Amino acid sequence: MAKSKPNPPKAAPVPRKPRPTKSRRAEPLLLEISWEVCNQLGGIYTVLRSKVPSMVTRWSNRYCLIGPYNHDKAQVEFEPAPLVGPIGQTVKQLREMGIGAHFGRWLVTGRPNVVLLEHQSLQNNLSDTKYRLFNDHGISTPTSDGLINDVISFGEATRIFLNTLAEKESHRRDLVAHCHEWMAGPAIPMLRKDNWPGAMVFTTHATILGRYLAMNDNQFYDHLPFFDDVKEAKHYNIEAQHQLERAAAHGSHVFTTVSDVTAEECTHLLGRTPDVLLPNGLNINRFAALHEFQNLHQEYKKRIHQFTMAHFFPSYTFDLDNTLYFYTSGRYEYLNKGMDLTIEALARLNHRLKEAGTPINIVFFLITKAPIHSINVHTLQSRAMLEEFRTTADHIKEQVGQRLFEAAATGTIPDLNTLTDEYYRLRLRRAIHAWKNEALPAIVTHDLIDDQKDPVLNQLRNCNLLNYQHDPVKFIYHPNFITATNPLFGIDYDHFVRGTHLGVFPSYYEPWGYTPLESMALGVPAITSDLSGFGSYLAQLLPDHDEKGIGVVHRRYANYNSAADQLADMMFKYCQLSRRERINMRNTVESFSEHFDWHNLGRRYHEAHELALDRFHA
Repeated sequence: MAKSKPNPPKAAPVPRKPRPTKSRRAEPLLLEISWEVCNQLGGIYTVLRSKVPSMVTRWSNRYCLIGPYNHDKAQVEFEPAPLVGPIGQTVKQLREMGIGAHFGRWLVTGRPNVVLLEHQSLQNNLSDTKYRLFNDHGISTPTSDGLINDVISFGEATRIFLNTLAEKESHRRDLVAHCHEWMAGPAIPMLRKDNWPGAMVFTTHATILGRYLAMNDNQFYDHLPFFDDVKEAKHYNIEAQHQLERAAAHGSHVFTTVSDVTAEECTHLLGRTPDVLLPNGLNINRFAALHEFQNLHQEYKKRIHQFTMAHFFPSYTFDLDNTLYFYTSGRYEYLNKGMDLTIEALARLNHRLKEAGTPINIVFFLITKAPIHSINVHTLQSRAMLEEFRTTADHIKEQVGQRLFEAAATGTIPDLNTLTDEYYRLRLRRAIHAWKNEALPAIVTHDLIDDQKDPVLNQLRNCNLLNYQHDPVKFIYHPNFITATNPLFGIDYDHFVRGTHLGVFPSYYEPWGYTPLESMALGVPAITSDLSGFGSYLAQLLPDHDEKGIGVVHRRYANYNSAADQLADMMFKYCQLSRRERINMRNTVESFSEHFDWHNLGRRYHEAHELALDRFHA
C-alpha cells in the first residue's frame, strides 16, 4: 500500500452568465438517471422508487427518470404515454435518429415520467464511444466485458438524449441531470466535453473499489488513507469501472454520497470530497399500519410459529409463548454485512441465557440469497406433515362439533371418544408417528451447492450452534427470498418482518443500510453499526437512539471481540424486557421511523440540485 496522494483539483465549472431570474424563464427540468430505473437489481432501485412521491410533490411534471430499456421488466413496471411535451418530443426525435426510446410512466406511487433507452441500438458505434472516452478522458475499457459495454452504450444514449433535449429547452429553462452510480456515470464526462448547457449532480452510493477492498481487508478503514486507488483497481481488475466513477465524480458540478462513512471513502479513493450528503429515506406511508400494527405483529407471528413447529417440533418442543424471533437479511456478503459478528454474538448470547436460567428461547433467522439446489427434502416433509395435522384436526373438529351439538339437543352428554370416526383417530395416530424425528433440526432450510465451503455454515459448526434442545438460541439459515409463494412461510418479506421481534444488522461495510430502516418502519426494533451510513447518522445526530428502539454497535474504533460482546449485551437486554415493554418499544420505533420519510430527507436532494444550478451559473 502506498502513502495517500493529495486530492486532485476539482473540475473547474464552465464559466456562465449569472443565473437568470425565474420571472423570465420557465421552471427547471430535473432528469434523474440510473441503471435501476424500472430495473430492480439492488438498493438504488429502492432509493429511486421510494423517493418518487417526494420528488413529484416538488417537481410535478418537470421530473423525469431515465433508465435502460429491459423488455421483460418494462412489461411490469412501465406504461407508455403519448409523445407530448419536451421530453416526449425528444423521445420522438431519438426514434427518428434510429435510437430506440420509450416515454411513459413508472408504475409506482407517484407515477413519474420515465424514459427508457434501448442503448443496445448503439452497440455498432461502441468503438467510437470508447475511443472518445479514451482520447478525451483517458478512460480505457476492455473489449469483451458485456456489462461495461452496456454501461458505455447507455451513457452514449443518455448523452444524445440530453443534448437533443437541451437544443429544445435550454434557451427557456434550466436543466438538471442527476446521475446515480458508475453505471450512469459515463454520460457526465462526455456531456462536459460537449459543454452541455445544464447542471450535473453525481451520487455514488458506494464506491466500487471500496466494496472490493472492504471484502478483502478486515482493517479497511484503518488502511483507507494509504491505498493507491490506481494500483488497487488494477489488482481487482476493475480499472474501467473505477475510472468511470472517478470521472463522473470530478465532472459533476455537485458530487454527493449517502453518508459520512462513504464520504471518507470517496475522499481517499476518488480524490474528491462530496459536497452534500444525501441520506436515504423511505416512503413511510407504504409501511404504515396505524393502530393495526400490533395486531399485524400477532397475526404474522402466528405464521412464523407454524414454520417453527414444522421445523423443530418433530425433534423436540419448546414454549412458543416464551419464544422471540430475531432476524438479519441482505446480500450474501458474509463479512461486509456483519454475519460473522452476528453469529459470534449469538454464541455468546446462548451462553449467557443458559447461565441466567431464563425461560426465553431465541429463533434467529439469517435470510440471504445463496447458491442452492432446492429446499431440503426433510424441511418440506415436515411442513407437509404439519398441514396434514391441520387437515385432520379440521375434519375431527367439524365432526365432533356436529355430533356434540346433536347429542346436546337430545339432552344427553355423550362419551367424547364416540364423537369421531375411527378413521380419523387412526389417521391422526399415523401422522404423529411419522412426525417424530430423532435427528437435530437442520440449521439450513435448503441444500446448498457448496455446503462444505459456506462461511455461515462453517461458523455455525465452529460455534456449535447446531440447534441442540438444551440451547436457548436456535438458528435458521434461509438462503432464499421470503415471498408469499415460498412454501415454508407463505407470507411476503414485509409480513415476515412484522412478525419478528428484533432486526440485527451490525455491518462492517454499509454505505447506508436500508434493512434496519425498513425494520423500524414495520414497527420492529433494530440494531445497526456505526460503520453503516445509517448507524453513523444516528450516532451523530440522534444520541438518544437507544431509547427509540435502535441500537448502534461500535465497530469503527473497536476490535472484533468488544463489538461481539456489545452486540450480545444488546440482544440479552432485549430478552429481559417484559411483553409490555416490547410492545411499548414497537410503538416507539414505529413512530420514530417517520423522521426518515422522504418528505423530510428529500430536502437534501433539493439542496444539491439548487447548489448545482448555482455553480452552473457561477
